[in-house]
Amino acid sequence: MVDVILGLQWGDEGKGKIVDYFAPKYDVVARFQGGPNAGHTLYVNGEKMVLHQIPSGIFHQNTINIIGNGVVLDPVTLKKECDKVAAMGIDVKKNLFISERTNIIVPTHRALDKASEMQKGESKIGSTLKGIGPAYMDKTGRNAIRVGDLLDKSFITQYIKLRLKHQKLLDNFNFIEDITAWEEEFFEALEFLRTLNVVNGEYFINKKISEGKKVLAEGAQGSMLDIDFGTFPFVTSSNTISAGVCTGLGVSPKQINEVLGVTKAYCTRVGSGPFPTELEDATGEELRKTGNEFGATTGRPRRCGWIDLVALRYACMINGVTQVVMTKADVLDAFEDLKVCTAYKIDGKEKQEVPFQMTRVQIEPVHKSFKGWNIDTTSITEAAKLPTQMSSYIDFINNYIGAPVKFVSNGPGREQIISL
Repeated sequence: MVDVILGLQWGDEGKGKIVDYFAPKYDVVARFQGGPNAGHTLYVNGEKMVLHQIPSGIFHQNTINIIGNGVVLDPVTLKKECDKVAAMGIDVKKNLFISERTNIIVPTHRALDKASEMQKGESKIGSTLKGIGPAYMDKTGRNAIRVGDLLDKSFITQYIKLRLKHQKLLDNFNFIEDITAWEEEFFEALEFLRTLNVVNGEYFINKKISEGKKVLAEGAQGSMLDIDFGTFPFVTSSNTISAGVCTGLGVSPKQINEVLGVTKAYCTRVGSGPFPTELEDATGEELRKTGNEFGATTGRPRRCGWIDLVALRYACMINGVTQVVMTKADVLDAFEDLKVCTAYKIDGKEKQEVPFQMTRVQIEPVHKSFKGWNIDTTSITEAAKLPTQMSSYIDFINNYIGAPVKFVSNGPGREQIISL
């Protein structure tokens, strides 16, 4: 069977730590979508490590890690990441496997991403400029180069054909930046990629399942960035929800078991796009400062606000969430008063559904207030010792979203997770 861990907000929920926490219980950890714009932050022996493409189970020596076909892979980023992981004593060539159907991000994808975003001006979507959108466009346009193509003698011909196609588009954007250095680094990284374990991913993972191995599917970004169900067009280019596990790894829906959704105790967003509960005041700044809310991949300051239960219930619904993990609850320790969004006021009417197009309506969040707990919770290890105010806060969220909060993270360390 396959269990799933994914984000329920706009990404940055702390999924990396949660996957790392649960990974020892699994034989296989697999990434099923997304690209190097994902930043999963782990603390290994007190040292901070940010993984962008390698599954978060890599630091557990007996865990097999798979990059699935639903991912778009940047060989340059992968090589740098593997070097860092290897420096920490991990043999990536032993327990990292890559599906041959995984699509490759080439240098001109990055150039197209940059050129397109520059042309949009004030209407830009806040792309991380990693080439992810253009890579997925080539996938759906049937032009992509995949990892398995690296082992074929026609690879160079494929690459030149794709580069020429991209160059015509770049000419239309009047993009004149020299990407020679990008290409040199890219081809060097390809040589390294060829030395890794490239497998027929769908057969590989289904064989593990048939052998009774426990599989954990790891999502990137968050549900509200899903290409279909997120806050379009300010979304990523893949299906970030649980349904993406099947197409991103090649497993059938009947194999999906538990779906663990990760949410912060408040809410953040990086980049452009609607964010109904955003706090553009001193409280928002305090959340940012206390929570150290800066992008793991980009370093950009995250927009901060109160938890949005309308969006959270929506995310639980479309994912079929069976358990919720609440992260960064300790960030709220310092606040005397808390709020949660329980409805959207649109055109004078309160609604509890996410609208088709958030950018076309004026949303006023309807809040319910709570008293804060005002004590340091970072050293608490048992649910019974949580402050009453925190338990009340969690209970209200449980009842509203229709999925139980089963775990609370109260600090960045591996051990700072409380089972409820």
